[in-house]
Amino acid sequence: MTDASAVLRDVFGFDDFRPGQKDIVDAVTQGENVLAIMPTGGGKSLCYQLPALLRDGVTIVVSPLIALMRDQVRALRSIGVGAGALTSANTQEENDEIFAALEDCSLRLLYLAPERLGSAQITSVLRRYRVGMISVDEAHCVSQWGHDFRPDYLKIGELRRQLGVPLSAFTATADAETRAEIVTRLFDDHPPKTFLRGFDRPNIHLAFAVKNNPRRQIIDYADARRGQSGIVYCGTRSKTESLAKALADEGHQTCFYHGGMDPVDRRVVEERFNKEEGLIVVATVAFGMGVDKPDIRWVAHADLPKSIEAYYQEIGRAGRDGAEAETLTLYGAEDIRFRRTQIDESLAPPERRHADHGRLNALLGLAEALECRRSVLLGYFGEQAQNCGKCDLCEKPPETFDGTTAVRKALSAMLRTDERFGAGHLIDILIGADTEKMRQHGHADLPTFGVGRDISKQNWQGIFRQMMGHDLARPDPSRHGALCMTQAGLSILKDQQSITLRMDTLKVEKSRPNVKTLVSDEDAPLLSALKAKRRFLAEQADVPAYIVFNDKTLIEMAQKRPKNFDEMAKINGIGSKKLDTYGAAFLEVIVGEVQEMHPSRKKFAGRNEGTVYDQLLEVQADLMRGECGTEKPMSCSASLLAKIAELKPRDAVSMNRILGDRRAERFGSAFLEVIAAQ
Repeated sequence: MTDASAVLRDVFGFDDFRPGQKDIVDAVTQGENVLAIMPTGGGKSLCYQLPALLRDGVTIVVSPLIALMRDQVRALRSIGVGAGALTSANTQEENDEIFAALEDCSLRLLYLAPERLGSAQITSVLRRYRVGMISVDEAHCVSQWGHDFRPDYLKIGELRRQLGVPLSAFTATADAETRAEIVTRLFDDHPPKTFLRGFDRPNIHLAFAVKNNPRRQIIDYADARRGQSGIVYCGTRSKTESLAKALADEGHQTCFYHGGMDPVDRRVVEERFNKEEGLIVVATVAFGMGVDKPDIRWVAHADLPKSIEAYYQEIGRAGRDGAEAETLTLYGAEDIRFRRTQIDESLAPPERRHADHGRLNALLGLAEALECRRSVLLGYFGEQAQNCGKCDLCEKPPETFDGTTAVRKALSAMLRTDERFGAGHLIDILIGADTEKMRQHGHADLPTFGVGRDISKQNWQGIFRQMMGHDLARPDPSRHGALCMTQAGLSILKDQQSITLRMDTLKVEKSRPNVKTLVSDEDAPLLSALKAKRRFLAEQADVPAYIVFNDKTLIEMAQKRPKNFDEMAKINGIGSKKLDTYGAAFLEVIVGEVQEMHPSRKKFAGRNEGTVYDQLLEVQADLMRGECGTEKPMSCSASLLAKIAELKPRDAVSMNRILGDRRAERFGSAFLEVIAAQ
């Protein structure tokens, strides 16, 4: 076998391995199953590319993005390594060239997108050639806990079993839960040798800032780094375009990138970014893993990412050459609301959504950190670190205060309302607000009512945000965003722990003080849950979502919170047909268990006839064995009661005609009294 160091020098042009690479290369070369967690820029790709040249057969590399595969294939071919990628963007000539290289055994690495594994033919095709190993890049995509889950990655484990070859998996960001699922999904009966090579990127400067005219903040940040290549990540496609224009208007070389663009246009941006100096790409996370440019000097987030894993993956694009790089992440109340809504609208089970809220809390904890961000960040991934001395908090420690008393008041309000309300209503309790909801629930009588009047509503919002950053409370998906206390919160409530909060981040962003929302903060989680149910039903029926219910109907549902079919029928946009088809499903979202209603009664839902029907049913129950309670049981069918409720006979003759003599004798007079009362 050729010596690895010789191949490293002669083929790849490096004199020495980077820290940790040699042990991984040796394990992969020897045919061991390997899971390697290495920081972005730590040389992951070499850990499977080099062994591919030392082992017999072709190495299959499963990689998530066409752009990333093309870049790696181009780089390998430039140093004389036989490599190719089978992608949906290939021409027929490119595919023919790859299969010819497979036939004459000159291809050493074959890149495949995970979606290719969905083809029934791929395994039989690969069996024709001598596959020596499978390598998985960005392996966190296999985990549903990961930040970029790709269902087709789940087919990799089966491919490994069918081909009977060793497998190596690589990623830069995976917490303990994600790592455990990667092992289960990919390796099952053959546990891998795991290498955890650290997450620290000491060359990257970390900084967060509360939004305060965010467009201006991003422009000023780019101005201070004019001429340097950078990425600005945005939460929406439209924002990438508008912010790119704003930067261009300030004289920056700028382009935008998002998943809604034509593939040809996206590829032009990728090629420009790789070739041009000083270009700024304003992008959604669709630009993430496809970036292989080593000299990106800065990364800014115009909106809060969705998790620490996503954040670290995205800032990891900066400074891959090892030189100094900088990052800035902006965040505010709207970002947090947007990310919470994304979680609440997902179709994931409640326990998964609960955990995702916890992950978002962890990111808020990083944003609202009291001390060195690097130590907080690495601590999340299970590493300990000293203060780095060069993040924004090390350079300028924040102003803090003892928040124990305020937090205890907030937790007490949460507990005294049975953890059934969100931050908005809890803050109203603390400041003693006179609201309709306060009167409806009698919360003005609580001991905690008004105990926080000395703190402004705006500052209470900041305190609740920091409480979630410390994971003292989490939104409960089963209660539509109501805050539930964690064990950490309980320790503070019981006076077992104290807590320090930041003073400087209490205030929310000033740039959008009057953001127009569809519903109140209290109703937003329920609206998200209703939208998720609508999407699920629409996908099942293969119809647009508005065919189920339009937004206006869902908004009214979230605001009025109907408890039964009668109340549901009074919501605008819900007729008898839709009530029958969808009513139970949406009521279950709102109230949990649904009391089923007989179809004969349901057709009267929300109408006066429904009230008459219910009263007829009660009278019938009282007279079922006659007035004395000893006669033979007798009753009317649901359809018969419905007929009476609808026709409302006013005299004994009409009632007898409907009921018949026997039933009229027992129920007729009482039924007429019900109708007369109506």
